[in-house]
Amino acid sequence: MKPGGDGASRGDGERLAELRPTARRPVDLLVAFAGALAITGVLLVVRATTDGDTAPAPAELRTLLPPSLLALIAGVANMTVVVLIGVTAVERLLRREFRQIVRALTAAAFGYGLTGAVNVTLQAMAAPGALPDVLLAPESNSVFTSPLHAYLAGAVAYVRALPLGHLPRVRAAMWAGIAATSASVLLAGVTTALALVLTVLAGWTCASMASYAVGLSRPVPATGRLIRELRRFGWEPLGLHSVGTDADGNQRFAVDTVQRRLDVVLIRADDTTGLWQRLLGAVMLRGPAAPSVLLGVQRRVEHAALMDYAARTAGAAAPRVLAIGELGLGTVALVTEHMRVRTLDETDTTELTDPVLDALFAELDLLHRHRITHGSVNGDTVGRRLDGRVVFTGMATGTVAAAPLKASLDVAALLTVVALRVGEDRAVDSAIRVLGREAVAAALPFLQTAGMPFALRRRLRSHRKVLGALRGRITGAVPEAPARPARLERMRPRTVVSVVVATAVGVALAYQLAGVDLSTISDADLGWTAAAFGASTLCMVAAAMALMGFVPIRLGLWTTVLVQYAGSFVRIAAPAGLGSLAINTRYVAQMGASPGLAISAVGLSQAVGLILHVPLLLVCAYLTGTAYLADFSPSPTVIVVTAALSVAVALVLLLPRLRRAVLERARPYFQGTLPQLLDLLQHPRRVVMGIGGTLLLTVGFVMCLAFSVAAFGGRADIAALAVVFLAGNAIGSAAPTPGGLGAVEAALLGGLTTVAGVPAGVGLPAVLLYRLLTFWLPVLPGWAAFHWLQRRKAL
Repeated sequence: MKPGGDGASRGDGERLAELRPTARRPVDLLVAFAGALAITGVLLVVRATTDGDTAPAPAELRTLLPPSLLALIAGVANMTVVVLIGVTAVERLLRREFRQIVRALTAAAFGYGLTGAVNVTLQAMAAPGALPDVLLAPESNSVFTSPLHAYLAGAVAYVRALPLGHLPRVRAAMWAGIAATSASVLLAGVTTALALVLTVLAGWTCASMASYAVGLSRPVPATGRLIRELRRFGWEPLGLHSVGTDADGNQRFAVDTVQRRLDVVLIRADDTTGLWQRLLGAVMLRGPAAPSVLLGVQRRVEHAALMDYAARTAGAAAPRVLAIGELGLGTVALVTEHMRVRTLDETDTTELTDPVLDALFAELDLLHRHRITHGSVNGDTVGRRLDGRVVFTGMATGTVAAAPLKASLDVAALLTVVALRVGEDRAVDSAIRVLGREAVAAALPFLQTAGMPFALRRRLRSHRKVLGALRGRITGAVPEAPARPARLERMRPRTVVSVVVATAVGVALAYQLAGVDLSTISDADLGWTAAAFGASTLCMVAAAMALMGFVPIRLGLWTTVLVQYAGSFVRIAAPAGLGSLAINTRYVAQMGASPGLAISAVGLSQAVGLILHVPLLLVCAYLTGTAYLADFSPSPTVIVVTAALSVAVALVLLLPRLRRAVLERARPYFQGTLPQLLDLLQHPRRVVMGIGGTLLLTVGFVMCLAFSVAAFGGRADIAALAVVFLAGNAIGSAAPTPGGLGAVEAALLGGLTTVAGVPAGVGLPAVLLYRLLTFWLPVLPGWAAFHWLQRRKAL
């Protein structure tokens, strides 16, 4: 890089994407400012040129298509756009382009919020009914649709702010959905042509505002600032090279100067990669000894400098910190001397002689004698300089004034690293020669996976016998060493999630039940209770119909109904869904189907139910709390549901452990179902019966919940109750408790109070009655049916 330049030298031929300036284009700010001026100017011109006495807008447009058809068109278009927003958000999350999705969501929020604020301002400034007819449509009835349409502005802003050039069909479908909704609201008289133009202009403006505020890419400090900072310290930069990132996700650069070569690490306040790793390690106790979590740039830089000073004072050959520069608010450049090191992983095995191995343990012993521990010993943090001196790098996670426990953890880690290269015998012999028998014996209890650094744990997954061999070799060489492993316990992710969810549910229930009179549980109306009981009985018949439709052999209706009751008895001791799956599979096999056919047919019935669950949830959420017949806007419920589904899908796809858990849970439902599905499609009557039974099952549960609410004097929209049931059922299916016990009750009560607007005093007894009828009451007849079916050889 040339002195005085602000970018990479073209003569060097280096085009480093990491070094481009922060992508906040001034043109975005100018477009946003121009758009705001244009909207303001148009509104002022309309206000100045109209006196409120103009003729009403022509009604010919509203007679072209019936409102019900327009509502249907707008509903399909809105659902398409909302679902595609979720899909594109997940796609960006999987590509780890977090800034793009933040920019798009920020643009949508700007478009929705600012448009509503403009409408409120216009209506407040004008006298009642005094808005010009060119802006005020005859069917406008919401502050978010008159005169500007907030949903359309938010949708336009989202699509405009999110680059979708690699997904042209998705982008075309989203613009088509927005256009269809725009035409529907115009033809239905919800908005006017000028207001629609201003709405699109507002969305476009908000997209530019978000692009400038958030940035078009991951912001990186301008190269010129780093050059000026290096010159301030007396170095003249000649070249700048990106060398990737360190273990904490910080960007690393190599700088060639007139005097020497330097290594630079950029530590950023808004770079949360390392922060989340440190927090996760502390919460789940996954570090070797629960290391302290360094929050903030200042503490991280101070700790790095402290570790450097302590290591060099002890006589270690660690790279020296030369300067600490500031490149702007929240960004610090840590400049260290460049040290050419060949890591242990890069060293050929033939070069790892006994003197070299002894030097490794000797250098670690040097640090430990000064109470300094490394904390992250691995094959790429241990190496040798050109002169043969051993060097430990990556000491930012180390500790000064460390306890003997952490020193033993370092020894255990280095023993494991060396054993992976040269074998257990040579590793233990070298450690005993240098460290002594006591130090090696003290490390024996920590030779377990939980005591290893993160990077080393990953390597041990493919070398599972190394730790056992090391323990055996140390026990043979040092018989007095403690044979029992230390208890390095850590919380499993499932435990942490369970504790967090249980705490959240408990707090939510305590808040909701604070003003509930529990004596109202006994005040249920008998008529509505009987209706709820009838609906719960209908659920059993519907489940039997669904199974009969998907199974290719003939089944008796009432016997199949009894099997569903037997499944209710079994599920009190099995996770939600698995009990019914097992009992139905056994029943179909006893009725003459082969085991493979029984598993695939029952799995198909469950899989179809799962597949229908999501669209039903989205459709009901769209109909919940929305004035779609009036302004054709999707309800907040469908937006929240779509966002929750998108986050859930992204988490499943991003986290390998969660993905494996979901696949294991879903495999029984989908295994071998494709041949059965192809066979089913050739029998329309079975298709109708199977899908009809599945839909009737959902209707039965929703009606049971509605009747339970009515039994205590409550009222709720049926679409909202459907959302509550479908969401509660999904949570219950994911819960590890039998029948989703506990999770379903909390989800239903929370949904009734928040989504359906049912008071907690009514929602609690309604949920208890619903669960009594659908979960607990069928247990007794299910027990009888289970034993009767066993005697008849049906199970």
